[in-house]
Amino acid sequence: MAQQRLYRLIGADGRPYLSVQPGKLGGHRRLKGYGRLDCPSALRWIAKGYYVRHRVFFADEATAVAAGYRPCAICMPEAYRAWKAAEIRSE
Repeated sequence: MAQQRLYRLIGADGRPYLSVQPGKLGGHRRLKGYGRLDCPSALRWIAKGYYVRHRVFFADEATAVAAGYRPCAICMPEAYRAWKAAEIRSE
C-alpha cells in the first residue's frame, strides 16, 4: 500500500497542521506576506537560495489573512491595494 503524502500548511490560528491537500498559496513566515505559488518575486528569491527556510503554505486566501499575513504586491496587486488602503484607514 502506498503511503499518502502529507503537506504542512498554516492554519487560521497561525499554527502548522498536516493536510492531504497541498497549499494553494505560499508565504514568508518572517515577512508575513502571502501570494501565488508562481509569484515571480518569490521564485527569484528562491532561485537565489533565499526564502525557502521561511516558506509557509496556506489552503486558501481567507486562512492566510486570518493567520495575519498580507497579500503580495507583485502577484496579487488588487488584493494588496485593498489591504494597504485598509491599513491606512485604520491608522
